[in-house]
Amino acid sequence: MAQQSFSGVLRQEPLTEHDTGYVVGIDIGGTNLRVALSDSSGAIIARQSASTAGIRDPQLVVDMIRRSIDKLLQEKGLSRKSLLAVAAGAPGITDVNAGVVIATSYLMGWRDIPLQAMLESALGVPAAIENDVNLAALGESCAGIGQGAKDFVFIAVGTGIGAGIILNGTPLRGMGWTVGEIGYMLVPGAPEEPAGPGEPGALESLAGGEGIRNQWLRAWNPEKTRLPKDLTATQIFDHAAQENGDPLARAILQRSAQLLAYAIYNLSLVLSCPLFVLGGSVGLHPALSPAVQTILRRREQSAHCQVSCSTLGADAQLYGAIRMALDTAIAMQGRNVAK
Repeated sequence: MAQQSFSGVLRQEPLTEHDTGYVVGIDIGGTNLRVALSDSSGAIIARQSASTAGIRDPQLVVDMIRRSIDKLLQEKGLSRKSLLAVAAGAPGITDVNAGVVIATSYLMGWRDIPLQAMLESALGVPAAIENDVNLAALGESCAGIGQGAKDFVFIAVGTGIGAGIILNGTPLRGMGWTVGEIGYMLVPGAPEEPAGPGEPGALESLAGGEGIRNQWLRAWNPEKTRLPKDLTATQIFDHAAQENGDPLARAILQRSAQLLAYAIYNLSLVLSCPLFVLGGSVGLHPALSPAVQTILRRREQSAHCQVSCSTLGADAQLYGAIRMALDTAIAMQGRNVAK
Protein backbone atom coordinates (compact mmCIF):
# COMPACT_ATOMS: atom_id res chain seq x y z
CA MET A 1 0.00 0.00 0.00
CA ALA A 2 1.31 3.46 -0.86
CA GLN A 3 2.44 5.64 2.02
CA GLN A 4 -0.27 8.06 3.11
CA SER A 5 0.23 11.39 4.84
CA PHE A 6 -1.94 13.93 6.63
CA SER A 7 0.16 16.88 5.45
CA GLY A 8 -2.03 19.89 4.77
CA VAL A 9 -5.02 18.26 6.46
CA LEU A 10 -3.90 18.05 10.07
CA ARG A 11 -1.50 20.95 10.35
CA GLN A 12 -4.15 23.62 10.89
CA GLU A 13 -2.29 24.53 14.09
CA PRO A 14 1.42 24.03 13.32
CA LEU A 15 3.69 22.05 15.61
CA THR A 16 6.28 24.80 15.77
CA GLU A 17 8.45 23.88 18.74
CA HIS A 18 8.10 20.13 18.18
CA ASP A 19 8.40 19.84 14.40
CA THR A 20 11.05 17.16 14.82
CA GLY A 21 8.93 15.11 17.20
CA TYR A 22 7.09 11.87 16.53
CA VAL A 23 3.84 10.22 17.54
CA VAL A 24 2.59 6.64 17.65
CA GLY A 25 -0.73 5.17 16.55
CA ILE A 26 -1.84 1.88 18.11
CA ASP A 27 -4.50 -0.57 16.96
CA ILE A 28 -5.39 -3.09 19.67
CA GLY A 29 -7.29 -6.11 18.38
CA GLY A 30 -8.56 -9.29 19.92
CA THR A 31 -5.89 -11.29 18.09
CA ASN A 32 -3.39 -8.71 16.83
CA LEU A 33 -1.58 -5.58 18.01
CA ARG A 34 -0.30 -3.06 15.46
CA VAL A 35 1.90 -0.09 16.26
CA ALA A 36 2.97 2.66 13.81
CA LEU A 37 5.53 5.43 14.30
CA SER A 38 4.74 8.67 12.46
CA ASP A 39 6.50 11.96 11.89
CA SER A 40 4.77 15.28 12.55
CA SER A 41 3.15 15.33 9.08
CA GLY A 42 1.32 12.06 9.70
CA ALA A 43 3.52 9.88 7.47
CA ILE A 44 4.22 6.41 8.86
CA ILE A 45 7.97 5.81 9.02
CA ALA A 46 8.01 2.45 10.83
CA ARG A 47 5.56 -0.15 12.04
CA GLN A 48 5.34 -3.42 13.90
CA SER A 49 2.70 -6.04 14.67
CA ALA A 50 2.41 -8.79 17.27
CA SER A 51 -0.11 -11.45 18.22
CA THR A 52 -2.43 -10.83 21.17
CA ALA A 53 -4.21 -14.19 20.80
CA GLY A 54 -5.00 -15.55 24.24
CA ILE A 55 -3.74 -12.40 26.01
CA ARG A 56 -6.52 -10.81 28.07
CA ASP A 57 -4.56 -8.96 30.76
CA PRO A 58 -4.49 -5.23 29.79
CA GLN A 59 -1.19 -4.67 31.58
CA LEU A 60 0.45 -7.31 29.40
CA VAL A 61 -0.90 -5.54 26.31
CA VAL A 62 0.46 -2.19 27.54
CA ASP A 63 3.84 -3.85 28.15
CA MET A 64 3.76 -5.17 24.56
CA ILE A 65 2.99 -1.66 23.30
CA ARG A 66 5.89 -0.16 25.26
CA ARG A 67 8.33 -2.75 23.93
CA SER A 68 7.10 -2.23 20.36
CA ILE A 69 7.48 1.53 20.59
CA ASP A 70 10.98 1.26 22.05
CA LYS A 71 11.96 -1.09 19.24
CA LEU A 72 10.61 1.24 16.54
CA LEU A 73 12.38 4.26 18.04
CA GLN A 74 15.61 2.27 18.28
CA GLU A 75 15.33 1.17 14.64
CA LYS A 76 15.11 4.82 13.58
CA GLY A 77 17.87 5.97 15.93
CA LEU A 78 15.42 8.07 17.98
CA SER A 79 15.28 8.60 21.73
CA ARG A 80 12.15 8.28 23.87
CA LYS A 81 12.39 12.09 24.34
CA SER A 82 11.40 12.55 20.69
CA LEU A 83 8.02 10.90 21.33
CA LEU A 84 5.31 13.55 21.74
CA ALA A 85 2.11 11.53 22.20
CA VAL A 86 0.38 8.24 21.48
CA ALA A 87 -3.20 7.22 20.70
CA ALA A 88 -4.77 3.77 20.78
CA GLY A 89 -7.95 2.18 19.48
CA ALA A 90 -9.68 -0.70 21.24
CA PRO A 91 -12.58 -2.84 20.00
CA GLY A 92 -15.40 -1.85 22.30
CA ILE A 93 -17.19 0.94 24.15
CA THR A 94 -14.67 3.62 25.07
CA ASP A 95 -15.06 6.74 27.22
CA VAL A 96 -12.79 9.14 25.35
CA ASN A 97 -12.96 11.89 27.99
CA ALA A 98 -12.12 9.67 30.95
CA GLY A 99 -9.69 7.52 28.97
CA VAL A 100 -11.43 4.32 30.02
CA VAL A 101 -12.28 1.25 27.94
CA ILE A 102 -15.72 0.46 29.36
CA ALA A 103 -16.13 -2.90 27.63
CA THR A 104 -14.55 -4.82 24.76
CA SER A 105 -15.57 -7.85 22.74
CA TYR A 106 -15.42 -11.33 24.18
CA LEU A 107 -11.98 -11.78 22.58
CA MET A 108 -10.47 -9.42 25.15
CA GLY A 109 -13.10 -9.27 27.88
CA TRP A 110 -11.95 -5.90 29.24
CA ARG A 111 -14.22 -3.99 31.64
CA ASP A 112 -13.56 -0.44 32.93
CA ILE A 113 -9.86 -0.44 32.04
CA PRO A 114 -8.10 2.98 32.52
CA LEU A 115 -6.09 2.47 29.36
CA GLN A 116 -5.12 6.11 28.86
CA ALA A 117 -3.59 6.38 32.34
CA MET A 118 -1.84 3.04 31.89
CA LEU A 119 -0.25 4.16 28.62
CA GLU A 120 0.83 7.50 30.07
CA SER A 121 2.39 5.77 33.07
CA ALA A 122 4.25 3.26 30.88
CA LEU A 123 5.45 5.74 28.25
CA GLY A 124 5.72 9.08 30.04
CA VAL A 125 3.90 11.00 27.29
CA PRO A 126 0.28 12.16 26.76
CA ALA A 127 -2.05 9.45 25.48
CA ALA A 128 -5.55 9.29 24.02
CA ILE A 129 -7.89 6.37 23.38
CA GLU A 130 -10.88 5.76 21.16
CA ASN A 131 -13.11 3.00 19.80
CA ASP A 132 -11.32 1.32 16.89
CA VAL A 133 -14.14 1.83 14.37
CA ASN A 134 -14.37 5.52 15.23
CA LEU A 135 -10.63 5.74 14.64
CA ALA A 136 -11.05 4.05 11.25
CA ALA A 137 -13.66 6.66 10.32
CA LEU A 138 -11.30 9.41 11.47
CA GLY A 139 -8.49 7.90 9.41
CA GLU A 140 -10.65 7.81 6.28
CA SER A 141 -11.73 11.41 6.89
CA CYS A 142 -8.19 12.79 6.85
CA ALA A 143 -6.21 10.36 4.70
CA GLY A 144 -8.69 8.14 2.85
CA ILE A 145 -11.83 8.23 0.77
CA GLY A 146 -13.61 10.48 3.27
CA GLN A 147 -11.29 13.45 2.65
CA GLY A 148 -13.43 16.48 1.92
CA ALA A 149 -16.64 14.79 3.10
CA LYS A 150 -18.06 16.47 6.20
CA ASP A 151 -20.68 13.76 6.69
CA PHE A 152 -20.12 10.05 6.12
CA VAL A 153 -20.42 6.68 7.82
CA PHE A 154 -17.67 4.07 8.05
CA ILE A 155 -19.07 0.55 8.43
CA ALA A 156 -16.67 -2.13 9.62
CA VAL A 157 -17.78 -5.64 8.68
CA GLY A 158 -15.47 -8.17 10.28
CA THR A 159 -16.41 -10.82 12.80
CA GLY A 160 -19.24 -8.45 13.75
CA ILE A 161 -20.51 -5.10 12.46
CA GLY A 162 -19.94 -1.59 13.81
CA ALA A 163 -20.09 1.95 12.48
CA GLY A 164 -18.08 5.13 12.91
CA ILE A 165 -20.18 8.21 12.12
CA ILE A 166 -18.63 11.51 11.07
CA LEU A 167 -21.00 14.49 11.14
CA ASN A 168 -19.79 17.99 10.26
CA GLY A 169 -16.24 16.62 10.32
CA THR A 170 -16.48 15.32 13.91
CA PRO A 171 -16.95 11.76 15.22
CA LEU A 172 -20.39 11.22 16.73
CA ARG A 173 -20.12 9.40 20.05
CA GLY A 174 -23.34 10.10 21.91
CA MET A 175 -24.55 9.35 25.42
CA GLY A 176 -22.88 6.30 26.90
CA TRP A 177 -20.31 6.24 24.07
CA THR A 178 -22.38 3.60 22.23
CA VAL A 179 -23.22 5.40 18.98
CA GLY A 180 -22.50 3.17 15.98
CA GLU A 181 -23.41 -0.21 17.51
CA ILE A 182 -25.40 -1.01 14.36
CA GLY A 183 -24.70 -4.73 14.70
CA TYR A 184 -27.74 -4.72 17.01
CA MET A 185 -29.97 -3.03 14.43
CA LEU A 186 -33.27 -4.77 13.62
CA VAL A 187 -33.77 -5.23 9.88
CA PRO A 188 -36.25 -7.38 7.92
CA GLY A 189 -35.27 -11.05 8.15
CA ALA A 190 -33.01 -10.66 11.19
CA PRO A 191 -33.85 -12.45 14.46
CA GLU A 192 -36.08 -10.43 16.78
CA GLU A 193 -35.04 -12.07 20.05
CA PRO A 194 -32.92 -9.74 22.22
CA ALA A 195 -29.22 -10.60 22.21
CA GLY A 196 -27.82 -11.84 25.51
CA PRO A 197 -24.54 -10.63 27.05
CA GLY A 198 -21.65 -11.37 24.72
CA GLU A 199 -23.96 -12.52 21.92
CA PRO A 200 -23.97 -10.92 18.46
CA GLY A 201 -26.73 -8.45 17.60
CA ALA A 202 -29.55 -9.10 15.15
CA LEU A 203 -27.83 -7.65 12.07
CA GLU A 204 -24.35 -9.02 12.69
CA SER A 205 -25.72 -12.47 13.55
CA LEU A 206 -26.47 -12.78 9.82
CA ALA A 207 -24.31 -10.24 7.99
CA GLY A 208 -21.14 -10.16 10.12
CA GLY A 209 -18.30 -12.54 9.31
CA GLU A 210 -19.43 -15.19 11.79
CA GLY A 211 -23.06 -14.62 10.82
CA ILE A 212 -22.31 -15.23 7.14
CA ARG A 213 -20.41 -18.37 8.05
CA ASN A 214 -23.35 -19.57 10.14
CA GLN A 215 -25.71 -18.85 7.23
CA TRP A 216 -23.54 -21.11 5.11
CA LEU A 217 -23.44 -23.89 7.70
CA ARG A 218 -27.21 -23.89 8.10
CA ALA A 219 -27.87 -23.91 4.35
CA TRP A 220 -25.06 -26.27 3.31
CA ASN A 221 -26.17 -29.46 1.64
CA PRO A 222 -24.08 -31.69 -0.67
CA GLU A 223 -27.01 -31.67 -3.08
CA LYS A 224 -26.89 -27.85 -3.29
CA THR A 225 -23.15 -27.27 -3.53
CA ARG A 226 -19.87 -29.02 -4.27
CA LEU A 227 -17.98 -26.67 -1.97
CA PRO A 228 -16.73 -27.79 1.46
CA LYS A 229 -18.81 -27.10 4.53
CA ASP A 230 -16.09 -25.29 6.45
CA LEU A 231 -15.64 -21.95 4.68
CA THR A 232 -15.06 -18.42 5.98
CA ALA A 233 -17.21 -15.48 4.93
CA THR A 234 -14.59 -14.17 2.49
CA GLN A 235 -14.13 -17.63 0.97
CA ILE A 236 -17.89 -17.88 0.42
CA PHE A 237 -17.84 -14.49 -1.30
CA ASP A 238 -14.85 -15.58 -3.41
CA HIS A 239 -16.85 -18.51 -4.80
CA ALA A 240 -19.92 -16.32 -5.29
CA ALA A 241 -17.94 -13.78 -7.33
CA GLN A 242 -16.56 -16.27 -9.86
CA GLU A 243 -17.92 -16.18 -13.40
CA ASN A 244 -19.89 -19.36 -12.87
CA GLY A 245 -20.21 -18.85 -9.15
CA ASP A 246 -21.56 -21.43 -6.78
CA PRO A 247 -25.37 -20.92 -6.50
CA LEU A 248 -25.49 -21.35 -2.73
CA ALA A 249 -22.55 -18.98 -2.22
CA ARG A 250 -24.29 -16.44 -4.45
CA ALA A 251 -27.47 -16.73 -2.43
CA ILE A 252 -25.53 -16.11 0.80
CA LEU A 253 -23.79 -13.09 -0.72
CA GLN A 254 -27.11 -11.70 -1.94
CA ARG A 255 -28.81 -12.09 1.42
CA SER A 256 -25.86 -10.57 3.30
CA ALA A 257 -25.76 -7.62 0.90
CA GLN A 258 -29.50 -7.11 1.25
CA LEU A 259 -29.34 -7.01 5.04
CA LEU A 260 -26.45 -4.56 4.93
CA ALA A 261 -28.29 -2.45 2.35
CA TYR A 262 -31.31 -2.29 4.68
CA ALA A 263 -29.08 -0.95 7.45
CA ILE A 264 -27.42 1.61 5.16
CA TYR A 265 -30.80 2.69 3.79
CA ASN A 266 -32.17 3.27 7.29
CA LEU A 267 -29.05 5.15 8.37
CA SER A 268 -29.18 7.34 5.26
CA LEU A 269 -32.77 8.36 6.04
CA VAL A 270 -31.87 9.32 9.61
CA LEU A 271 -28.45 10.91 9.05
CA SER A 272 -28.73 12.10 5.43
CA CYS A 273 -25.10 11.13 4.82
CA PRO A 274 -24.11 10.96 1.14
CA LEU A 275 -21.23 8.50 1.63
CA PHE A 276 -20.96 5.08 3.28
CA VAL A 277 -17.51 3.48 3.42
CA LEU A 278 -17.14 -0.28 3.88
CA GLY A 279 -14.13 -1.60 5.78
CA GLY A 280 -13.13 -4.62 7.80
CA SER A 281 -11.99 -8.01 6.56
CA VAL A 282 -15.43 -8.87 5.12
CA GLY A 283 -16.56 -5.37 4.20
CA LEU A 284 -13.54 -4.90 1.92
CA HIS A 285 -14.40 -7.95 -0.21
CA PRO A 286 -14.80 -6.65 -3.80
CA ALA A 287 -18.08 -8.53 -4.31
CA LEU A 288 -19.94 -6.94 -1.39
CA SER A 289 -19.98 -3.23 -2.21
CA PRO A 290 -21.41 -3.62 -5.76
CA ALA A 291 -24.07 -6.01 -4.47
CA VAL A 292 -25.11 -3.54 -1.78
CA GLN A 293 -25.12 -0.64 -4.23
CA THR A 294 -27.33 -2.56 -6.69
CA ILE A 295 -29.93 -3.14 -3.99
CA LEU A 296 -29.85 0.51 -2.89
CA ARG A 297 -30.39 1.76 -6.44
CA ARG A 298 -33.88 0.26 -6.34
CA ARG A 299 -34.68 2.84 -3.68
CA GLU A 300 -32.58 5.71 -4.97
CA GLN A 301 -35.58 8.07 -4.98
CA SER A 302 -35.40 8.09 -1.18
CA ALA A 303 -31.81 6.98 -0.54
CA HIS A 304 -29.20 9.14 -2.26
CA CYS A 305 -25.98 7.63 -1.00
CA GLN A 306 -22.77 6.24 -2.42
CA VAL A 307 -21.28 3.00 -1.09
CA SER A 308 -17.52 2.63 -1.52
CA CYS A 309 -14.73 0.52 -0.10
CA SER A 310 -12.15 1.98 2.25
CA THR A 311 -9.03 3.21 0.46
CA LEU A 312 -6.88 2.73 3.57
CA GLY A 313 -7.98 -0.85 4.16
CA ALA A 314 -6.67 -2.40 7.35
CA ASP A 315 -4.59 0.74 8.02
CA ALA A 316 -7.62 3.00 8.56
CA GLN A 317 -7.48 2.51 12.33
CA LEU A 318 -3.76 3.25 12.43
CA TYR A 319 -4.14 6.50 10.51
CA GLY A 320 -7.01 7.52 12.74
CA ALA A 321 -4.86 6.80 15.80
CA ILE A 322 -2.00 8.85 14.34
CA ARG A 323 -4.38 11.73 13.69
CA MET A 324 -5.60 11.55 17.29
CA ALA A 325 -2.02 11.38 18.62
CA LEU A 326 -1.04 14.45 16.61
CA ASP A 327 -4.10 16.32 17.89
CA THR A 328 -3.09 15.33 21.42
CA ALA A 329 0.45 16.63 20.86
CA ILE A 330 -0.89 19.91 19.48
CA ALA A 331 -3.26 20.33 22.42
CA MET A 332 -0.44 19.65 24.88
CA GLN A 333 1.79 22.18 23.14
CA GLY A 334 -0.98 24.74 23.42
CA ARG A 335 -1.35 24.13 27.15
CA ASN A 336 2.41 24.45 27.65
CA VAL A 337 2.48 27.77 25.75
CA ALA A 338 -0.45 29.05 27.83
CA LYS A 339 1.53 28.40 30.99
